Amino acid sequence: MSERDGRTPVMADVARLAGVSHQTVSRVLNGHPNVRTETVVRVRAAIEELGYRRNPSARALVTRRTNLLGVLAFDSTLFGPARTLAAIENAAREAGYFVSIVNLDGITREAVVEAATYLVEQSVEGCIAIAPQRAVVEALADLSGLRPLVAVEGGEGSGLPVVCVDQEGGAYTATRHLLDLGHRTVHHIAGKRDWLEGEARVEGWRRALAEAGAPVPEPAYGDWSPRSGYELGLRLAGERARGAEVTAVFVANDQMSIGVLRAFHEHGIGVPGDVSVVGFDDIPEAEYLTPALTTVWQDFDQVGRASIDVLLAELSDGGGPSALRPPVTRHRPGAAASRRGGTPSTDASGAVSSVRVVVPARMRIRHSTAPRLPGPP
Repeated sequence: MSERDGRTPVMADVARLAGVSHQTVSRVLNGHPNVRTETVVRVRAAIEELGYRRNPSARALVTRRTNLLGVLAFDSTLFGPARTLAAIENAAREAGYFVSIVNLDGITREAVVEAATYLVEQSVEGCIAIAPQRAVVEALADLSGLRPLVAVEGGEGSGLPVVCVDQEGGAYTATRHLLDLGHRTVHHIAGKRDWLEGEARVEGWRRALAEAGAPVPEPAYGDWSPRSGYELGLRLAGERARGAEVTAVFVANDQMSIGVLRAFHEHGIGVPGDVSVVGFDDIPEAEYLTPALTTVWQDFDQVGRASIDVLLAELSDGGGPSALRPPVTRHRPGAAASRRGGTPSTDASGAVSSVRVVVPARMRIRHSTAPRLPGPP
C-alpha cells in the first residue's frame, strides 16, 4: 500500500515520484536497454519506496500473455507420472513460466472436459497432458477448445504433438539382455491393460522373443503395484515348482519387481542364481534392493524439457498464445522434433499430422541378472 494515501500504488505513482513518464517506468520494468542508468536507479528506488508490484491481470490484458501453462495429470501417485509431472514443472520454471496443475483420479470424458474448462478459465497459454491411458488420449483428441496441447506418452494417431519415452525399445533391450545371457525364454509381468506404456512394453518384449525364435509365454497382467507383482511372482514360483522353465522375468515396472523379489525369496528361489529379474523405471530404491535391480532408466527430465520445448514451439508457430485456438493438422519437421530424434506421426492418408518426440530408454545393469545356469530350471 502507498504510505501516502493508503491505496495500492500504481505505475503512475512510480512515475510521479521518480520524475519520469509512465512509459519510462514500463521500459525499466521490461528491461529495455535504451534507458539511462541514473534513470533506472531512480525508478527502482521509487518502486522500492512505494512497494509497487506489477498487476499480472492488467499486464495480461495488454500483452495477451499470462506466462501460465496448464498441466492435466492422471494417476500422478505412480512413480512414472509423478516424475514426469515434476520434470515438466521444473522445465516450465526454467523457461520463465508458472504451471497450473489439475490432477484427475477418474478418467471420464466429463472429468477431462471439466478440467480443460478450468484451465481455459485460468487463461493458460497452452497445455500439457500426461496421458498414459488410451481413454485419456481419446478424450483429449476431442477437445477442440484446448489448444495448443501436447500429450506426454500419448500414443500414436491422436493428431496431437506427442513427447514420449521409447517404451517398446526399452522393453526390447531388457528382453534382449536376458536372452543374451543364455535364457531360452523370458516371462513377462505386464502393467495395466489399458495403459499405452504397458502395451508398448509388451510389444517390445514380444518382438525380442520373436526375433530370437524363442517361445513366447502368455504375459501376466498386474496393476503396477508391489502387491500385484508379489501375487504374480507367487504364480511364477508355482509354475517353476511344477517343472515349467522360469529362469528369466521382465517386469513392466520396478514397483512390481519388488513384489516379485519378495515372492521368489519366500519360495527359496535365488535371484539371479535361479531366476534373473529385470524391471523398468529405475526408481531411486532400485539400486539398494537385494540384489540391486537391473532395470530400464527413463529420462524424465528430458521428457519434461522436450514437452515444454514442443509446447513453446507450438505457441510460437501459432503467432502467440491462444488457449481457444481450434485444432489444426500441420507439421513443423524442424526444431524440437529433429533435434531430439523425434519422428512425425502420420494419418491414414499418409499425411504428416503432428510432432512426435521420442526420448531413448537405457538399461541400468546391476546384480539381479546373470547367465542361465546349465541344466533344468
